[in-house]
Amino acid sequence: MGTSYHITLVDVPATLEKTGLQQEIDAELVRVNQEMSTYIDDSELMRFNRGPVGEAVPVSAPLADVVALSLDIYQRSSGAFDITVGPLVNLWGFGPQPEPDQIPTAVEIETLLAQIGSDALTVERNPDRITRSRPVEIDLSAIAKGHGVDRVALLLEARGARNYLVEIGGELRSRGKNPQGLDWRIGIESPDPSGRVVQRPIAISGKSVATSGDYRNYYERDGVRYAHSIDPRTGRPLQHRLASVTVIADDCAEADGLATALNVLGAEAGLQLAERENLAVFMLVKTDKGFEERYSSAFAPYLEKSES
Repeated sequence: MGTSYHITLVDVPATLEKTGLQQEIDAELVRVNQEMSTYIDDSELMRFNRGPVGEAVPVSAPLADVVALSLDIYQRSSGAFDITVGPLVNLWGFGPQPEPDQIPTAVEIETLLAQIGSDALTVERNPDRITRSRPVEIDLSAIAKGHGVDRVALLLEARGARNYLVEIGGELRSRGKNPQGLDWRIGIESPDPSGRVVQRPIAISGKSVATSGDYRNYYERDGVRYAHSIDPRTGRPLQHRLASVTVIADDCAEADGLATALNVLGAEAGLQLAERENLAVFMLVKTDKGFEERYSSAFAPYLEKSES
C-alpha cells in the first residue's frame, strides 16, 4: 500500500505469541495487496482489469466485497466516488506518471470522461463474479487501505484480542480500552503545511476513522493549484474550499470510501449527504482567515464526549 502500519494491543491474551502474530498480520496484508493492488502486475485486480469485457469473471469474496461497497458509495454519492477514475488521475499526473508540463486539454478530459464510470460494473454474489460492460479499469486505492485495516482488526478479534487500535496510513479502527484503561482517543489533524497539528481530539472506541484531504498532494501551474483529488463527474481536480473531511463509521472500508466521496462533493453537498444518512462527519473548510470547522449532527456527540 506504500505506507506504514501501527498496531497497539492491550491485555494481550496469553494464547497470543507476538512473533507469530506479527507474521500472521504481515501475511494478511500481503493477501490484501495480492487481491487489490494496482502496483502488483499479477494481483487479482490487475488480472481482472486485463480480462474479458462483457463476461462475468470469477473473483475472490474480498474483492467482490470491496467492489460492491464501492458501487454502493458511488450510488449514494451520485457518482462522486468512482473506482474507475484512474485514467483521469493519471492524465493529471497523480498516478505513476510524473506531473505533466501542461495541464490536460478539454478534449483529453472529455474523451476519458466518456470512457470511465462505475455504471459499467456489476457484482454478483454466491458465486462471486464481476462484469464490465465496457473496458473500464478498477482502482481501489481510495478504499482498499480501509479494507486492510478491517482485515487486520478481524484477524486480531479471531485471535481473542478485545482491546486494540489498528492504523494503516492514517486510517484506523479501534475496540475496547487503551493502555490507560480509557476509551481510545485520536487527534483530527489540522491541514497545517508547517507540520502535524491536532485540530480536535475525539474518543473513538469501537469505531473506525478515515480522513481525506487535498492539502499535501498537489502541484501548481501558472499560479493555479491542482490537487490530487479528481472529481470523476467533471474530470478535473477539486476547486472548492473543503480542506479535509473525517468520517467515523463501524467499518474502516466504508469510512475510507465515504471520506473520499464527501471530499469530492465539498462542504455543502457533503454535509447534506451526511445529514441524510446520519453519518458522523467532521470538515475543515478553508477561509480567508484560516480554517472553519463544520460537522454533522451525528458527529457532535464525539466532540461533546471528548470535551467532558
